[in-house]
Amino acid sequence: MTYKADEHRYDEGGMTFKRCGNSGVLLPQVSLGFWHNFGSVDPYERSREITRYAFDHGITHFDLANNYGPVYGSAEETMGRLMDDTFRPYRDELFIASKAGYDMWPGPYGNWGSRKYLMASLDQSLKRMHLDYVDLFYSHRYDPSTPLEETLQALVDIVRSGKALYIGISRWPLEATRFAYNYLKERDVPLLIYQGRLNMLDREPQESGIMDFCAEHGVGFISFSPLAQGLLTDRYLNGIPADSRMSKGKFLKESALTPELLERLRGYNVEAQQQGMTLAEYALRWILKQRGVTSVLVGASSTAQLEKNLKCVKE
Repeated sequence: MTYKADEHRYDEGGMTFKRCGNSGVLLPQVSLGFWHNFGSVDPYERSREITRYAFDHGITHFDLANNYGPVYGSAEETMGRLMDDTFRPYRDELFIASKAGYDMWPGPYGNWGSRKYLMASLDQSLKRMHLDYVDLFYSHRYDPSTPLEETLQALVDIVRSGKALYIGISRWPLEATRFAYNYLKERDVPLLIYQGRLNMLDREPQESGIMDFCAEHGVGFISFSPLAQGLLTDRYLNGIPADSRMSKGKFLKESALTPELLERLRGYNVEAQQQGMTLAEYALRWILKQRGVTSVLVGASSTAQLEKNLKCVKE
């Protein structure tokens, strides 16, 4: 059946949008990340169900990267299929992001921050996603070996080519972020947004001064891993489920769940219950209350999970 978006997706009382720094861009306070659950190993029908549900509930921002999957590139291929069978009529309502910076293909030109890699990667991403441009393109990580001027000029030229409308950076240290901000501003391609890991267990962007810098200079901030890969949910409060991400041990190790951390998580859960919330809802609301935060990136393995996470924008 042909998809028709919910006509009430922008109604008052639904998704709230927040201005991204000093830009003209408004982003939903909850955005959908494609890091997990949208690769070639995942059922396409489920990916389509989740993204349609997201859009029907006001999530206009989809966040991808060249190597999301698994396998590498397959999340973007899923996005391409979604454009063809679902979202093509709504392209101008979507804010689609991709990134390059981590390992993508063999050899010296498939990693880090060279002009060669960034430009080739974006061309590949556009083909996979069946897009003429992305709304936002990130340098996915700081490259200590490539001159910052080379990385940043590539980003400037990407915008000037029309292949991306805005530029972001992810997980860059403070001084490099300061340099990037000034370099881009001088070339009339302002830094739109910084993506960093921020949650109640990891406050590095606050502690390092990144978030203060962004807030003071009109740069948006978007948090990834807001639930600490599931730690800030009720998933691990009573042990490690056999089907959990931690039990698989690829990104989240069992050794991370120390007695001290478990005690801390249970304390947060008590605080959440006292306010009539789940731990996940409490954790997401905590992020959205922090100075300078524009949006949180949530993953979803089902529409039910996404529905629960969307409660964080309800008062």
